[in-house]
Amino acid sequence: PGVDCFCSHDTEVAITQIIFLVNEGTLVTVRSDDHLHLWDFRQKQPKIVHSLKFQREKISKCHLPFQSSWLYVGTERGNVHVINVETFTCSGYIINWNKAIELSRKSHPGPVVHLSDNPSDPSKLLIGFESGAIVLWDLKTKSAEYRYSSQEALRSISWHNEGKQFMCSHSDGSLSTWNVRTPQRPISVILPHAKSGAEDTLEVCKPIAKVEWRSTHTGEPVIIFSGGLSYDKGGRTPCLTVMAGKNTTVLEMEHIIIDFISLCDTPWVNDIQDPYAIVVLLENDLVVIDLSSSGYPCFENPYPMDLHESPVTACQYYANCPMDIIPALYSTGKNQKKAGFSEKPWPIKGGSWGARGTSYPEIIITGHADGSLKFWDASSVTLQFLYKLKTAKVFEKPKRLSQDKEDDPFAIQMIFLCLESRMLCVAGPTHCALFRFSKQEISVETVSLELAIVYEVHDDLESPDCDYSKPSAKMLGQNSSSLGSHSSTASDNTKPETVTSVKVRSGSHRWGPGFLPELVCILCCPEGESPGNITVMSLNSSYGLLAFGNESGLAIVDYLQKACLLSLGTPDLYGSMDPYQRASKSSHTKKQPGEGPVQGSEDSVSPSVDQINGDCLSPPVSGLKVTRKQLSADYRHPKSQCGRKLQRIRTVASVDEPFFTGDKADVTFSRSRSSSISSLDNVSKEAVQSLVFADSYTSKQDSETSPCLWVGTSLGSVIVIALILQREQRLSQPVIVSPSGSLYRMKGAIVCMSFLDFKGCLIPAMGDQWKDRDNKDISEKTNTKTTGQMTLSTSKTKICSSPSTEIYSDKQFAIICSEKQAR
Repeated sequence: PGVDCFCSHDTEVAITQIIFLVNEGTLVTVRSDDHLHLWDFRQKQPKIVHSLKFQREKISKCHLPFQSSWLYVGTERGNVHVINVETFTCSGYIINWNKAIELSRKSHPGPVVHLSDNPSDPSKLLIGFESGAIVLWDLKTKSAEYRYSSQEALRSISWHNEGKQFMCSHSDGSLSTWNVRTPQRPISVILPHAKSGAEDTLEVCKPIAKVEWRSTHTGEPVIIFSGGLSYDKGGRTPCLTVMAGKNTTVLEMEHIIIDFISLCDTPWVNDIQDPYAIVVLLENDLVVIDLSSSGYPCFENPYPMDLHESPVTACQYYANCPMDIIPALYSTGKNQKKAGFSEKPWPIKGGSWGARGTSYPEIIITGHADGSLKFWDASSVTLQFLYKLKTAKVFEKPKRLSQDKEDDPFAIQMIFLCLESRMLCVAGPTHCALFRFSKQEISVETVSLELAIVYEVHDDLESPDCDYSKPSAKMLGQNSSSLGSHSSTASDNTKPETVTSVKVRSGSHRWGPGFLPELVCILCCPEGESPGNITVMSLNSSYGLLAFGNESGLAIVDYLQKACLLSLGTPDLYGSMDPYQRASKSSHTKKQPGEGPVQGSEDSVSPSVDQINGDCLSPPVSGLKVTRKQLSADYRHPKSQCGRKLQRIRTVASVDEPFFTGDKADVTFSRSRSSSISSLDNVSKEAVQSLVFADSYTSKQDSETSPCLWVGTSLGSVIVIALILQREQRLSQPVIVSPSGSLYRMKGAIVCMSFLDFKGCLIPAMGDQWKDRDNKDISEKTNTKTTGQMTLSTSKTKICSSPSTEIYSDKQFAIICSEKQAR
């Protein structure tokens, strides 16, 4: 939108200069590999009509006078070649550097840094060399008419429109003005930003990279230049300076200035220019400055030029969004937009914007290396900025920032937005942060949970099938007063020290309207080991639960009660159904004989649980701690039916068909000849790669659906975890989680999972409707949603919610996709 054409070279080589053939629909591109290309963009698909390659000299500067057929090409050797633009061939006319400079000059003048014709006489070409030598060359007589010599290195030259004077910018931050007919010395030399120091010495200034000298009808010239500030200031902030009459204005830029050009109404260099705007190309942005308004404000850019101000590390797309969410994000984000933009319209015209767009709202969320998220409205013809969230504000500043952006501890790696409840979850390498949306400015004290996911493997002597006294599962139900699930059952004096990559800021902090931090879960690891990067996350606002996995296992968190419910290594998720022989991930995972349970919840109370897969006694509110012995004793006993089934699983190399392990014993298995991994191989790592909350069936014997979490792993397993929650007493009763005993197997890592209703229509995820609330009534929130199952009544996306499961509860399809299969 708004773009006339797009030209792309066949190789990724830097473009150093672009020169238009004004009003002819063609342009010349100069590349760093010394190629010149002539583009024709009058047709729908632009194409290169001519190309020219310099073999022996490197191109340093090119110049094409207005309405001229001759392109002047300066080289690093100091020579100037003339090319016929119509035939795109060298004319043979060469201005050699040794003929251009004075014979008394013994040293090489350096590369050509400037080429321009005299505004009043196109037959006179001004050549500037890097060393400071300047030559006015007569093209007709093929000789130098005047030679000028500056003591400072030359960076750029700009003519006055009358053609009698020109101005040079130099490496010492000075501007020198020369009269064409008096080459002996400049008529003036100024250092615009140098201040007098001790003993009347001037400050050392940075180079002025480029200068433009523009005339106005008022008679007061406008001088625009980049750089030139003293080193103590200019080294910190890139600046553009505008000198209009006696007024000097310094405009600070957010990024390094690459180039700039002033906009005038005339292409004729000998006309009075009256510049009305400056286009500034920055390293990560494009800025247009309004010169005709007081204070020189910027024009509001219609394009999202700052999309990459921090590298994009994650991206999420949502279609068919609720109609009210984009206006809500826009209203909160408009306060973040910079004030003081010019009231005039965007001055660069071109292309056709049109009125294209989608009939449904679309949102794109980008996550960045600095921990920020940007929300974009993608419904119209171009991305429109809505709102920016800086998640790094939740954390303390790191003592030492990483030079590698990919290792930034705040870098966003995953994004999950529940459109109905407006709950937002983002994951970094080792932390998962939950945000809720509010239209109010609120003081927030962020709750943090530090937890560990330990990949543990027992040897034969420690096998839970042989000895129930050494449990390894960690199943937790902490209250909000406990801030960690990594603490040992040993005394405080002996518990190991834990290390985290980020730390949440303590105390209460003001947050403006938008997404406010609700909870931060941080992975830690005892004894300074790496906790492993988070690989997947998901949340369900109807359940009030958040789940995330890493390369070692799974964690489930109750974000309403601020409690960790489960923190298990992947081997423990299987219980007795683990089909693999596992190698210990590290020596630290082995327990010595006589040690107690692995790290669980400190000061937690162990309730009595009769059956994990049956009726559970209500545990105390203070917490729930379940050992591997209690994790379905039927599955664990080698003499039980399920125990015989377990032995049968372990006798095969792998399984070709997905199987369901539950209460039925007539389950058939077959060998896989092409599986990527054998159950006889030693497995030292199994990551959790896919998570889906759903109201589903935990076994084939279930008559109705219930809350579940489906877990997919990198070895092709899908484990179903049952979630037992009291919706009417959601904040007072703990949520109980337990493996259901259902296991499916696929070839390759699990990629995604979805559910279909009895008609084969996609069942959307459930979510609470958003309600604005302030900090005071967070604890008073009650979950009023009592939906037991969501089904689709028609093939359209209309959702039918019912508190009972009598209707349409007899059939449900689970779609499981791995890297190699879809079933």
